[in-house]
This record gives sequence, C-alpha cells and structure tokens, in this order.
Amino acid sequence: MKQIIGISLENEMDLILAHKRTMQVGEQLGLTVATRTTLATAVSEVVRTVIDLTNNGRLNIVICGKFPRYSLNAEVGFKSDLSFRETDEGFFYAKKLLPDFNFEVSENSYHVRMGLGLPRSLKLDEGKISLLQSYFKKSSPLNSYEEIKNKNSQLNQLTAEQEKEIQFARDLDERKTEFISVASHELKTPITIIKAYTQMLMLLKDQYSEKVGSVISKLETQTNKLSLLAYQLMDVSKLENGRLQYDLVRIDINSFLRETISILSNVHSENNIDLQLSDDCVAMADPLRLEQVITNLIGNASKYSEKGSHITVSTSISDDKKSVSIQIADHGIGMSKEGIARIFEKFYRMDEVTVSHPGLGMGLYITSRIVTDHGGKIWVESVVDEGSKFIFTMPLLEDAC
Repeated sequence: MKQIIGISLENEMDLILAHKRTMQVGEQLGLTVATRTTLATAVSEVVRTVIDLTNNGRLNIVICGKFPRYSLNAEVGFKSDLSFRETDEGFFYAKKLLPDFNFEVSENSYHVRMGLGLPRSLKLDEGKISLLQSYFKKSSPLNSYEEIKNKNSQLNQLTAEQEKEIQFARDLDERKTEFISVASHELKTPITIIKAYTQMLMLLKDQYSEKVGSVISKLETQTNKLSLLAYQLMDVSKLENGRLQYDLVRIDINSFLRETISILSNVHSENNIDLQLSDDCVAMADPLRLEQVITNLIGNASKYSEKGSHITVSTSISDDKKSVSIQIADHGIGMSKEGIARIFEKFYRMDEVTVSHPGLGMGLYITSRIVTDHGGKIWVESVVDEGSKFIFTMPLLEDAC
C-alpha cells in the first residue's frame, strides 16, 4: 500500500480540500473525468458525514496491489462515541457510487474503505507511483487554508517528537535515579563493615609496624571518601524522589558558624579559614543539613586552592533584616563562564578539573537543593585563576536580629 495524500478532517474547509485533492490524484493518474468525479463525490459524501459529527477524522488516498493490478482506495478513519451505521446517508450514497465499499467498527473506532480498480491501460508501475507520491509531497497548497493547515501539522509533528524526547529523557532519568538509590543502599553496608574493621586495626596500632600503620591510615582516608560518596548518592536519590527530610529548629547563625568553622579548621588545616560575622541573627533550619552546606562549600574552596591560602567565611544581613547572606570566598583556580552557569547541575564537572581533582559532581547539586528547600538562594561569582565566592541566603525569623 502506497499513500499518495493524507488529510486530517477537522472542519468544513477540509471537505473542499478532500474533494479537490482526490480529483487531482485521479487527474495525475490519467483517469477519465467521469471516473475521478465519481471517486471524489463518494469521498465527499463520507467526509461530510464524518465532519458533521466529529473533528478527529483522517482521509488517506492510497494505491494498493502490485504490478500489473492496482487499485485506488480512499480510507477514512475516525473515533466517535455516537453510533454510526453503514446505512447512514453519507455512507449509503458513497456505496452506491463505489460498490467496492467496506465499513468496519471496533468499539468507538470506525474505518471506511472504498475504491476502484485501475485499468492496465494506465501502464502503472512502482516507478510511476513513486513519482506520484513525490508530486503531491512537493505540490504547493491549494489555498491559504491548506498552507496554514500544513504549517500546523508540521508544528504538531515537531511538538510530538519533542514530547517523545522529553519522555525518553524522563524515563532515563527515573531509571538512573532508581539505580543510584539501589547502588547507594547496597554500598552502605560493606562500607560500614570496612570502616569498622579499619577502626579496629587502628586500635591495635601497637601490634604492627609504622609502615603497616601508614597503609591502614590511607585505607581509612579512602574509606571515608567512599562513605561520603555513598551518602551523597543517597542524598541525590532522596532529592529526586522528594524524600529528603528536614528537622527545622531555631539556629543562631553566628554561634552555629563559629562551632562549624572550628571543626572544619582542623579538617582543612592546610588552609587558613577566616571568619567575619555581622550582627547576631536567628533562622529556622536543619542544623545537620546546614552543616552539610558549609562543609561542602569550604571543602570545595580548600580542594581547589593552594595550601596555605586563605578561605574567608563572612555574613551580612539584608537591609530589611529578612535574610542573611553567607559567603565562602577562596583564592583558588576560579572557573569559566560555562562553569559558573552549570556548577550546580547534577553530576556536572568542569573539563579542566576532571583529571586533577577526583569527584562525581554531586556536592554542589545537593548543596543548592538544600539551600533552596530552606527558602534561600545560592550563586557563585568567580574569575579564572583568581578565585571563587559562593554566596547563599537564608530567610531570618522576624524580630530575631
């Protein structure tokens, strides 16, 4: 079966279009005026009936068969909750004109096929059929209505393709999220066991040499990194599924930062962490998650800065005292405009650091989501080879400053 033309049946203008295009097909095939008029009239009778009662029909003019016997068929399909019968007026007259008439019903779907055999004198073959298809594919619109209809059809097709791509991306993302969730949970148990055995070995340090102790110390460091990655994977999975829980309490921002920075100064002893605080203020936040934000940002600042360089943590309260800004500034490698635009994307890592600095690109994504979930905003200001400044805001409790 070779389709020559296809027309969606939506309103009365399509009745005119269907009649004219059917006549054109007959003309291009070389049918007599009487034959093509008979076919076009039968098509019009069916199309009129369909358009009167529904707007979701479609007409296809096709050539069926194989050399040397071919037939020209008009097929009309549509859906309707109304009941149609082969004896209804439009179908009845079409069948009178074209005895080769078939009417099928399946639940609320209808399909009408009518046609006529093509004489051998036309000398039709596969090559001529291909030329006929090409002719109508390239033919100009009959009127402004068909031109608009064709453009709408192209837009609808493009939209449908985009929706398929979006759905495919969603399905892929869901499978990836499910994999991350399963993998992180499966990793958690063996990592916990390895950490336990490593800690037991460290308690027995008097029973092995200094060289073995160095190996065990490295084992503990790498196990801690692996544990952090597993927990980050779990956080990503929870964020994607909307299951990351928060235990919000009143937090004195300055006291919280002093305590957190005191701990992190020991963890990142190779850098000098300076703390510059504004007036006291109070916010509602989850202390563990807020600590996670500060830890990630300072960890990144230390990771991409030279040893001995300064990292500055400062705060400032907005003029209306409704929010506090917390800034973590470093003098590290900085980042490009593309890096600034994409740094908070899930699994994004800049090309220039993928080899020199290990990681999966999850920390800043998690950080940004935690800040957003607390009602704040986060952004970065950076210059290549000069450093970066990460700033995030937290809403403050009224009359708490």
